[in-house]
Amino acid sequence: MMHNWFECKIRYEKTLENGMNKKVTEPYLVDALSFTEAEARIIEEMTPYISGEFTVSDIKRANYSELFFAEEDAADRWFKCKLTFITLDEKSGAEKKTSTNVLVQAADLRDAVKKLDEGMKGSMADYIISSMAETAIMDVYPYSAEPDVKPEFPQA
Repeated sequence: MMHNWFECKIRYEKTLENGMNKKVTEPYLVDALSFTEAEARIIEEMTPYISGEFTVSDIKRANYSELFFAEEDAADRWFKCKLTFITLDEKSGAEKKTSTNVLVQAADLRDAVKKLDEGMKGSMADYIISSMAETAIMDVYPYSAEPDVKPEFPQA
């Protein structure tokens, strides 16, 4: 399934542990077809969790070819991994390098590398991890069809 990821920044007033209020901006990742849908989805997702007013301060396309989710509670961070795939040009015999970005949910850097390698096990292509860094992304909201929604066209 093809995903269109949008990074949406939410600005709101957060109550800190010491009881003080502070304006914060936090990024979230949303799967949507357009900027308009991304804005509507992030507002819908965030409304139950934020008391008071909030604004969507920025929306931009996020270039991730794949996301690797984790089930463990400790895996509460998101790591951006730049992968370089190495292929051979059949005609010239020269090596060709192609880069792509993936997002991995993990507890720490070591766990992210482990989860990335597990997720890439089925891949036939050789790859190198060119870079890996923790992101500020707080949560990811993939698209999921409602269970009672019927397809527009019946399946044959």
